This record gives sequence, C-alpha cells and structure tokens, in this order.
Amino acid sequence: MSDCATRAFADAPTVAPVANAARDLIAGLGLRPWGQVAPSVYETGRLVAVAPWLDGHHQRIAFLLRGQRPDGAWGPPEGYALVPTLSATDALLAALANGRAGATVLAAAARGLDALADTLLPTDARTLPDTPALDLIVPALVDTINDRLAGLGGATAARLTRPSLPLPRGLHRDRLRAVRRAVAAGAPLPPKLAHFYEILDSAPSDAGRTLTAVGASPAATAAWLTVAGPAGGPAAYAFLRALIRDGGGPVPCPAPITVFERAWVLSGLSRAGFTIDPPAPVLESLTAATAGQGIATGDGLPTDADTTAVSLGALARLGRPADPASLWAYETAEGFCTWPGEDGFSVTTNAHVLDAFGHHVSRHPQADARYHRAVDRLSVVLTERQRADGAWQDRWHASPYYATACCVLALAEFGRGAAAAEAVDRAAGWVLNSQRADGSWGRWDGTTEETAYALQVLLTVPTTVPRVDEAVARGHAYLHDREAREHPPLWYGKELYCPTVIVRATVLAACRLAGIRASGLDRSVVDCGYR
Repeated sequence: MSDCATRAFADAPTVAPVANAARDLIAGLGLRPWGQVAPSVYETGRLVAVAPWLDGHHQRIAFLLRGQRPDGAWGPPEGYALVPTLSATDALLAALANGRAGATVLAAAARGLDALADTLLPTDARTLPDTPALDLIVPALVDTINDRLAGLGGATAARLTRPSLPLPRGLHRDRLRAVRRAVAAGAPLPPKLAHFYEILDSAPSDAGRTLTAVGASPAATAAWLTVAGPAGGPAAYAFLRALIRDGGGPVPCPAPITVFERAWVLSGLSRAGFTIDPPAPVLESLTAATAGQGIATGDGLPTDADTTAVSLGALARLGRPADPASLWAYETAEGFCTWPGEDGFSVTTNAHVLDAFGHHVSRHPQADARYHRAVDRLSVVLTERQRADGAWQDRWHASPYYATACCVLALAEFGRGAAAAEAVDRAAGWVLNSQRADGSWGRWDGTTEETAYALQVLLTVPTTVPRVDEAVARGHAYLHDREAREHPPLWYGKELYCPTVIVRATVLAACRLAGIRASGLDRSVVDCGYR
C-alpha cells in the first residue's frame, strides 16, 4: 500500500473489522509521534537544492524524476502545480550545477522549465490558489532558477538556454524583499515565518537549537542546519535524519504534526461512534489546548484556533471536557481567525470553534452568556458563507467536500435557528447532485477521502429524504472497491499534501456510519468490537 492510499474494507458494512482497524490506527498514534504525511515534492526538492550533504540525496533526486508528469510539471492540477514544479526544477538544476547528475536529470529539468515557461507562470496571480506564502515562495524560486540558468556553462547551458522566467502577472517581489530585509535586520517576525526559513536568506536564528524541527518543515530545518551545522541543533538534526530514513530519502511536510493528527483522528472516530480508549500520553498531549492561547499543530509552529478547537472537541467527546476559553484569543469582527493576523477567513476553523463551544454549552447550559452568543453568531457566520449551490469552500483544503462536511457536522449538531437547518439541507442536495457515475465524489476525480466527506454529509439527513439511501449505498460500495487506491494530496500547505492517517480515519468513520445506516442499526447501541 502506498504512502498516500486509504483503505476500505471488503467485509464491511459489518462493523467489527472497521472497529478493529480504528483500534490499530489509534494505537499507532503513539508510535510515530511526529505524525504521518505523504512525501512532499516541494520539501524534497528543497533538500536536494540546499542540503545535498544529507543522507538520501540520490534517492531524493530519483523521487523527483519518478514524480514528473508527462507535461513536465509536478503536483496536482491547475495552479497547484506551480510551487512543486518550481521546487523540483530548481532542485534538478542544482544537481546539474553540482556535477552530480546526468542526461536523465538534464532532460527532466528541461521539461520542467518548459512547463513553467509555457503554462504555469504565464498566468494572472489572482487565479493562483491561496496556499500559504505563495507570494514569497514563487518569487524566491523564480529568481533562484534564473540565477542557476545564468551560471550554467558548456553543453548543459546550451540544452537549457531560455529567456528568464517571469513572475505571474500581478505578483511582485516587494513582500519577499521586505521580509528578507526585516530578517536581516533582526526584526521580530511572526513565528509562522519560521515554516518558510528556506527562502528567507537569513543567518541562523536560535530556532533550531531547541526545537525538534524549524517551523515544522524539513526544508526549513535543512536550510538552518546547512548554515549552523548539525552540532548547532542536535535534536533537529536527529529528527531530520529519522524522517529521511523512514521515507527512504524523500521527506514530508508539514512535520511534525503531532497534535493535528491526534486531534483530527480522535475527534473524527469518536464522532462516528467508535468506542475508543487512546493511550494516555496521546490523550494527554491534547490538554494544552485548554490553557493560554491553546495548542499548535506540532513543534515549531505557533498556536492556532483550528488545532485548539478540534483538540477541545476531541477531549469533550472522550470524556475530558474543558472550558474552551483559550479560543477567545482568536475572536475577530468576522468570527474567529486561525491565528492572529491571518490573511483570509477559514470556514472550517469557524466550524470547529462552533463544535468546541457547542460541546461546552450543551454540557453547561448555564455557561457564560458569551459562549451562547458565540454559538448563535457562528451559526449565522457559517450559513452566510455557504455558496449558492449549497457547498462551502475553505482555504485549508482544496476540496469543497471537506469544508462542506466540517460545516454540516457542526451546524447539524450545534447550529441554532432555521437557517442552520436549511443550510444543512442545501448542502445535502449539492452532495446528492454531484455524485459521480461510479458512486464517488471528488473535485478533480473521485477519491476515497472526498467520498468519505460526502457520505458524512448525507448521513446527517433522515432516511426519508429521497435518493439519500441509494447515494449512500453507492458511495459505500465505492469505498469497498478501492481497498488500496492512490489518493491525491488535498490539504493546504506550501503545496497540497496528504496527512495519511487523518485521511484513513476519515474513511473508517464514513464506513462505520454507512454500514450502520445500511443495516438499520442505531450507532449508539452497536457493539463495534473495540473496547
């Protein structure tokens, strides 16, 4: 089974096999504390370019060569291919400049340059996806590629001679230059920028001396260690070597995602009705969400409202409810931000905050009126941001099925007012109308992850709604037929990525709920075989 495959179960809808798989998944959370994410083209390319001294260099080049598309690009469709293609092409040019590559690498680099020059860069910046720091990464890599091309000589230069690569229309270098000047001057910067250390062109800070990873990014960590030396950050160096060893050379991003993975897995499985008993250290790792400004996705990242809210929701569902006061630090005029200063609005973060507050007021009806007002307000905020077709779209996931599932689950359980119920019905209608002929759902193609989200939406509406049971049965059958199917990366990072354990938990949750619906059992009384 591949690093980014999800597994369905041929003997479902009987619930015991699914419950056993969930049990194994939860037990594994403590064995890989940094989490499991599929290999990243962008991050692996950065290691090839900035840290060829690290073990696994040739394996990383081979990974990039295997991942190139027939059209010369790398990564998902549309503008999502720009960042991974820039990184991979620059990495291959760096390998050529270092004299460590031959004709195969040269040909791949040429195809990458053609894809960038002919398709990916001649575009309007407003059409590019809102992935984090795209306005920093793209100018940095375009400039680096142009510099490498100018420095090539001999037959390599003749094969790769091209006009300088342009920036997409409307994208400028101003912010990149301003950030680099501020870093060079020693100005305090948002902690989130550590995630992009590899493009900052700065001298080592103290970040890597104490953290497991600089900015929860192998590329940032490798760039830091290349300047500071392995002895400057022994914990970061050990962590990076472990990632390289586990991935056979290529590396994932983000990493570590310790809390993110645990919170999403435990919340999703418990919400689906699994009876679970996670290892005590795994559950304990979420409790920091109850203090201060909450908890971060993983070591090296700042705290955020999304991870904090999902952690609080998981704790509540697992019998460890806590006052969600830490979330007030993220309240804004619009709702709740993912972190202070966020450039955008996330409906899924707000849906998760509604989950956390909804749990609190349902357990404590006499809770401070501020919590009740927030539940009322979030019910309105989410319904107002629903698309005309009934779906939601978010800035942390490429698929509308993820955002729609997050909003529907929160509104169905904790939303207030007729508008919330109507929004759930409209979302279910959109899901019904967008099912594919093979029973799946998906933005580009049918996928197991997106099919699981669609099923979760449909399973919130009564069986009396026309066509729902038939659609659920077809979607459930699709999951059974795709026991080991490649799943594309859909989660927003520097490029789209796939958090493999979270995706598998999502599919397990949908399988269980669909199996219960098919067998006519109430999920609250089903013996899942997991104690």
